[in-house]
Amino acid sequence: MNNKRKSSLRVALHGMDGRTYKTMVMYLQGPCKGAATVVEDLDAEVDMIDADSVNAKALLEQRQTENSVRPIIVLSLQELNLDNVLYVKKPVKTADMLDALSKAEAILTAKQNPSDEVLFNKKLFINKDEHKKTSKHQTAMHLDEGNFNAFIGSIPGLDVNDPKQFPNASYNPKEYFQGYFQSACLIAQTKKQVLHLNSGWKSLIIFPHNHEIWLDADDKQLRAFAGLPISSLSGPGMSLTPASAHTLSVKKELDKFHNVDAFLWKLAVWTSKGRYPVALDIHKPVFLKHWPNFTRLVVTPHALRISALLIASPKTLPDIAETLKIKPQYVFAFISAAHALGLVKQAKRQADEIVQPPVMKNNERQGLLTRIISKLRGHKS
Repeated sequence: MNNKRKSSLRVALHGMDGRTYKTMVMYLQGPCKGAATVVEDLDAEVDMIDADSVNAKALLEQRQTENSVRPIIVLSLQELNLDNVLYVKKPVKTADMLDALSKAEAILTAKQNPSDEVLFNKKLFINKDEHKKTSKHQTAMHLDEGNFNAFIGSIPGLDVNDPKQFPNASYNPKEYFQGYFQSACLIAQTKKQVLHLNSGWKSLIIFPHNHEIWLDADDKQLRAFAGLPISSLSGPGMSLTPASAHTLSVKKELDKFHNVDAFLWKLAVWTSKGRYPVALDIHKPVFLKHWPNFTRLVVTPHALRISALLIASPKTLPDIAETLKIKPQYVFAFISAAHALGLVKQAKRQADEIVQPPVMKNNERQGLLTRIISKLRGHKS
C-alpha cells in the first residue's frame, strides 16, 4: 500500500453478515493499519464482496454494472478467475489484502490521470494470471558456505577477509547497475509512472503501483551483469523513459516478474561480491531497523545470526565477524543487501557508541546464579 496516500481507501462491504462486517472493519483498521476505511456505498472508491455469500453472483453483476469505474475486490475460499476483479483468498492474509488494496489504488490513480502510460495495459494490475507470477510464490534461497563464493564471485587481487585490506573492500553501488536501478525505482515511485530502464543490455520495466519489475533475463545473466562496472561497458549508457504502449502490450512471461525488494536484495549481493557499501564507515557501528523478510530473500551464510546480533545492539562490521566467528565477507554481503533496502543505518546516536551492554562470561553468570541460590537457601533455614 502506498504510504504517501493522504487518506485511506474508502471501501464498501457487500455480502457480509453483521459479525463479518464488524470483523472486516476492525481488520482493515488493525492488521492493515488503516490502509482502508469502511464507508457507506455512496462514499466508496472500492467495492469488496464476499464471493461465498448466497447472493454473491448478483452482487458482483450489480457492482460491475452500477459502478464500472470502481475496482472490485472479491474474497473467496475457492480460487476465482474473473476478469477485471482483484481476488483475495480466504482466510485472508494481511499481505494479500494489502496487495489487493495497493492494486485498487493503482487502478484509481490511472483513472484519475488519463495521460498515464499505465492505462495502456490496465490488465497488468487486474490480470487473472496475477497469482501465477513466480514473484508471488518464490521462497527463500538458502546459501551455505560451500557454494557462497561460486554464487557471488570475487574481486581479483582483493581478499575481503583480510583485515589489512578492509579499507579497499568497499564498493559504490552508483558505479554499477544496482545504483541505476535504485534511482530508476525512486523516480518511478515518485512519478507513479511505469518506466522503462534502458541499459543497452536487457529490457527492464518498473511497475511502481504493484512494487514489481519485469526483466528479460534469468538470474545467471543478471549475476554476471551485476558485477560489471558501468564505465567498462560500451554503448549509449543508461536512460529512463516512460514505457511505451507497445512495450506494455507485449505479453510478458510470468516467470520474469520480480518483487522489487527481493530483486534489489539479490542484485546488491551479486554486485557487492562480498564487499560492503562505501557509504558506511567500517569503523563505526551499524544497526538493523527491523528483521528482514527472509521468506522471500536470498539468505546468505549466517544472515539470521547477523540479524539477531544487530537487532540486539549496534556493532561495527569487523566486530560482527569477530563476535560470530565468521568470515567478514559473509557480513559484508549481508550488510550490502540490507543497506540497499534501507534496513541498515550507521549508528549516529551518541548512546549507540557510548553505552554497550556488558558481555557476561559463562563462569561469571554461573557464579552469580550460585550466590543468589545460596542467599535464598539461607533465608529459608
